[in-house]
Amino acid sequence: MAKNKKIRGEEETITRGSGNVFVDLGLADAEELETKAKLVIQISKIIKQKKLTQVGAAACLGIDQPRISDLINGKLRGFSVYRLMHFVRLLGHEVKIVTTDLEKPSEVEAIAVS
Repeated sequence: MAKNKKIRGEEETITRGSGNVFVDLGLADAEELETKAKLVIQISKIIKQKKLTQVGAAACLGIDQPRISDLINGKLRGFSVYRLMHFVRLLGHEVKIVTTDLEKPSEVEAIAVS
């Protein structure tokens, strides 16, 4: 939804985002990128909570330190959703996938991923 607003004599258009920055950027794989980004945020939080260094996190996840740096800095290329979910699991957390019937939103199914 675009809104026009005048600021000091100039007109500025403000467009409300969709809630997914990757959709707003017009990327074809926007949903997957958003899922990856959310998983990486969780992985980064867990690494901080556990007070792991990048070297320690790399050892825990079975990858090298530069890949941890890539991950923490949002470089998602080369990391599948499944691999990121596996990393969450290796860090001692559970991943749950929740599905909801769009016609019956109160009916929710959760799947734990090990």
